[in-house]
Amino acid sequence: MATASLVLTDDSTLSKVDRALLALESRLALLSGLAVFALMVLAVISVGGRNFFNQPLPGYVDWIEQAMPLIAFMGIAYVQREGGHIRMDIVVGQLRGRPLYVVELITTLAMLLLMVLMVWGSWAHFQRSFDFAAPMWSRDSSMDIALPIWPAKLLAPAAFAVLCLRLCLQAWAYVRAIVTGHAVAVPLIADAAQQAAMEADQLTDGD
Repeated sequence: MATASLVLTDDSTLSKVDRALLALESRLALLSGLAVFALMVLAVISVGGRNFFNQPLPGYVDWIEQAMPLIAFMGIAYVQREGGHIRMDIVVGQLRGRPLYVVELITTLAMLLLMVLMVWGSWAHFQRSFDFAAPMWSRDSSMDIALPIWPAKLLAPAAFAVLCLRLCLQAWAYVRAIVTGHAVAVPLIADAAQQAAMEADQLTDGD
């Protein structure tokens, strides 16, 4: 079960920037969810057309390929903000206070370096596909109904760029936490009792 966020907020500039970026990340995550729903609708249409009219939806696989970046990438910054990505907490979970913030800063900077390289590489991949002089501005297209592929390729660097913004903000937050001893705008590690209490709060709110 998903738990409530352990990200603390206050009236600082850091927290205000965090909440502003969260608004963008939430919209991108919603877009990802809508893409999943749209694929389910397309699947119903395609299967229904095959069973009742002997005619599946043309280009169904092509549309799936176009939607994959929406599903795979659009929510990653939101999940990073909420601390929802898979990680090993065996060692880090034993740390508290400034030692924890130092380790988190190091890992966040390492992730930021990786994601900057991913933005650079995925943007170059998009540029190889995009061409103003080509039909539909695309040098390549899908196999069945010839959809241009560059829009899907553009989504990867766009999503990775938003994640880079989140990682920059979290690095700032960890530096601030090291100095002040108080962490805001970053996901905090919850122990088993905290997680149980948060899940109970979610069930109570749902009622």
